[in-house]
Amino acid sequence: MQVEAPPAVGVVTGESTTAGGARSAQRTAERRRLRVDRSDLVVAVGYLASAFTVLSGQWRNTQSGYLIKSGQDQTMWEWFFAVTAHSVAHLENPLGTNLQNFPAGVNMMANTAMFGVGVPLTPVTLLFGPTVTFVLVLTLGLASTALAWYWLFARELVQSRLAAAIGGLFCGFAPAMISHANAHPNFVLLVLLPVIALLLIRMARRVAHADTKPRRRVRDAVALGLLVATQIALGEEPLLIFALAFGLFGVGYYLHTPRTGWRVVRALAPTVALAAVITLMLTEIPLWWQFFGPQSYRSIDHGPMGNDLKAIVQFPAESLGGMFAPGQYVSMNDTEQNAYFGWPLLLLLLVTVALLWRDRVVRAATAVMVVFGVLSLGAVAMLGKKSTGIELPWRWAEHVPLLNTVLETRLTMAAIPAIAAVLALATQRAVTWWRQSPVDWRPLAWFPALALALVPLVPTVLPVIKRAPTPEFFANGTVKQYVSGGSVVLVPPPRPAEAQALRWQVDANFDFALAGGYFVGPTGANKKGIYGPDFRPTTALLVGAQDSGVVPPIDADTRAQALDDLRFWEADVVVLPATKNSEVLRTTVTQLLGIAPRQVDDVWLWDVRPLR
Repeated sequence: MQVEAPPAVGVVTGESTTAGGARSAQRTAERRRLRVDRSDLVVAVGYLASAFTVLSGQWRNTQSGYLIKSGQDQTMWEWFFAVTAHSVAHLENPLGTNLQNFPAGVNMMANTAMFGVGVPLTPVTLLFGPTVTFVLVLTLGLASTALAWYWLFARELVQSRLAAAIGGLFCGFAPAMISHANAHPNFVLLVLLPVIALLLIRMARRVAHADTKPRRRVRDAVALGLLVATQIALGEEPLLIFALAFGLFGVGYYLHTPRTGWRVVRALAPTVALAAVITLMLTEIPLWWQFFGPQSYRSIDHGPMGNDLKAIVQFPAESLGGMFAPGQYVSMNDTEQNAYFGWPLLLLLLVTVALLWRDRVVRAATAVMVVFGVLSLGAVAMLGKKSTGIELPWRWAEHVPLLNTVLETRLTMAAIPAIAAVLALATQRAVTWWRQSPVDWRPLAWFPALALALVPLVPTVLPVIKRAPTPEFFANGTVKQYVSGGSVVLVPPPRPAEAQALRWQVDANFDFALAGGYFVGPTGANKKGIYGPDFRPTTALLVGAQDSGVVPPIDADTRAQALDDLRFWEADVVVLPATKNSEVLRTTVTQLLGIAPRQVDDVWLWDVRPLR
């Protein structure tokens, strides 16, 4: 039995073409779809409560709590929000800063600083600190992304609010979303992507009804341009993945009616082109800064980052399934568990797609799942962290400009709304069957199967630890007495593996600049992007001493190189806080500089301004 489609579904396909009455009915349907009812509010509150629960550990301690599975990324993101607020408050250019990686600085546009939330949330950051901004963006990101997809499904795909709510829930709280909620707000706050999809769908529907008035086209172009420009300010990588996936979905949707599809494309092309011009006008300066400004780079050298085949069928670490049935650890790290759909859900999808194959939406969604699932495996298929030797399409795709900056594991996220759409459509059918016959066996089979597939993916509360306090030397502002336009060189300098000094800088109200840091910047003549600064010889020497616990051999050449590095960093002071093998580091630096340190507050320091 076929479910009666909501008005939008038939209209988008171009199957309803009656002129006057159809347009009137369409306007009535659109007004009805825009209306917010009680069920929408209940769903919104449920999503928000779920997001708050997932991040409740961080909310309970916004002063010193730290999401342990974020690695150093939480520190980096808090620094991004803090330095953006600092730039806005001091009327400085937020697109670049030399507060870390001094004196070369950091290209903030090339570092996903999320100005779309960092700038408007400046008052929150200044009043309550960057940790509050960080966890607020993550919480609202999960909830609003789920709500936006729910709104799209409820208004354009299914009639049942329950079906739409299940689809939205999966979009907002899928394993990849929870994994990124440890550290990556740019992959959690995806609320604008379904809004863009909704606008494009309604533009296509108006084409089907020959409602292509110039004034309407201009309004659509302005709205689309504003949405895309805002998404660029939130995250360009999710936008790229979404655009590719939505394009593939459109091809799959119109595959059996190519003339209708071609008519829609031709009719929308001028509007989309105008929207692209508007987007470029709004983002011209930031994009120029990103690709051609100081410390810009051409591509990121991140190496193979594909999903392991086991990652597709296993349960995520932060879930009920991962708690009771953990599998082999095959993800690149805890913040990039972008697949992990679990074998029950995959089995359910396989059966559901087979049963609903005649539905155009299901066929198009399946194409997205399969294509992006394969691309996410990388250039060579891996099984249990061992190469199978099977070469895959990403081997060629990774050489395409812009695509080569994407971590291929993240391409799996394109499958999330596709999976949600299939689940929503199947739930819609089950609800319809149930309404027609409460004793129908098919709903009794669907809902338990759906529960068995989704319950193992229910996220657990993300674990939080207490971070070490900021050294008093920085927290009390003593550092200001020892800087005069140069940098503070920590022993060893901060880098992606050890970036806690960025938090110390925030707590010191950015009263000093740091040598080193955690960011993405260029290296070499070809300007290839790397994480962190180029390792100076002195940095490598100090990191080696800390790791080994042995004072390295130091000769005249080593001392000369240390002085060159201090001049390169324009160092004012070298600071050694309490750290691993601190005695070895103190001896090493003393021999390097030929001067004894002195203890100030809770750090050892060497004033090197006379040596410059």
